[in-house]
Amino acid sequence: MADEPRRTRRSVLQTAAGLAGAAALAGCSQSEGGSGTGTPNDTDSSGTDAATAAQTEQTDAETEGSTGGSYSVSMEPVGEVTFDAVPETWVANNGSWADMGIALGQDPPEGVWLPSRYHTTYYDEIPDVSVDKNGMKTLWGSSGVGKEQFYSMDADVHVIDPNFLINRAKGWKQSDVDEISNNVAPFFGNSIFSGGYEWHESYKYYTLYEAFEKLAQVFQQTDRYDAFASLHDEFQSNVDEIVPAEGERPAVAIMWAAGNEPEEFSPYLISQGTSFKQWRDLKVRDALAETDVKDFHATRAAVDYETLLEIDPPILMLRGHESQTKSEFQDTVVSFMEDHDIASQLTAVKNGDVYRGGPLYQGPITNLVVTERAAKQVYGVEKELFDRERVASIVSGDF
Repeated sequence: MADEPRRTRRSVLQTAAGLAGAAALAGCSQSEGGSGTGTPNDTDSSGTDAATAAQTEQTDAETEGSTGGSYSVSMEPVGEVTFDAVPETWVANNGSWADMGIALGQDPPEGVWLPSRYHTTYYDEIPDVSVDKNGMKTLWGSSGVGKEQFYSMDADVHVIDPNFLINRAKGWKQSDVDEISNNVAPFFGNSIFSGGYEWHESYKYYTLYEAFEKLAQVFQQTDRYDAFASLHDEFQSNVDEIVPAEGERPAVAIMWAAGNEPEEFSPYLISQGTSFKQWRDLKVRDALAETDVKDFHATRAAVDYETLLEIDPPILMLRGHESQTKSEFQDTVVSFMEDHDIASQLTAVKNGDVYRGGPLYQGPITNLVVTERAAKQVYGVEKELFDRERVASIVSGDF
């Protein structure tokens, strides 16, 4: 458990609004491994007081935009959360929030739900930006999520939607959330990546940049946020320029492909949530939405090759393989489909239009990378759509 000076330096002034609870959501628990295995589910198998005060004062002085006193930030479903000082250590629900923190110039989070799905290889696109996940704690394990993990990490803020924890982690109740909030640090977050959770219907979904702005307020890095928002506006203009007329946009089928030799797929219909931001921005047609196929989140349904051949989408986007390089994906999944009796008959396979379908989680940096990649895949765009050096400058604080 955190000692008293640490608890005082943080905020234990907690939420003004209640944290909504709901019935647990069923689902299996497997991880996305290095070879693309798993399911699309979001679960996986000393010093003196004076010295401490001096260190805190120095940290606050070095933190851009620090208020030098307490401040509050409000976000659904947690309501208003008050911080005594700018958080120094933190825990992130997933790669969306982790990426936001990196964009805001923060150290990587102490832990995330599944580090295997925080794809830091996207940073290879950005000069002088990298994240080492060694030592990053995995919140979800074979025995679920334990409260002792939060005591052990002893973070200053948990950037996690508490309703996600209550509904996705077995045994968690509102009283457990309250205990960690009071004894360790507050929760601050919203499950923005997916619009498929029934328990989320009662409160606001934030867009990527709405959520990003909230986290910038927590870390007192609103100047960095403003710089990213300006860059994103320019990026959106570049994207709009390459999107063809409505009648010329291709139909795309987005599915989760478990393993390197998939025989069936979990269908993802383009919908609300940051997980689909690149596809909404590129204005592609959803090939599955034009059929009777139901979304995985709603039904846990699967699509086999016979059904896929009836639909025969011109472009296949397969999720679950973001840890593979383009060539690794081609040499495994695509090669298997090319040799498969039924899959080889698909138009997308014949034309070489089977691609990695992007991550479940994306923040401001990774969104730029995966949107540009998707534009090249579906529209054949060759030019860069955003300035890598400018991203690096914002992250470093040189803007």
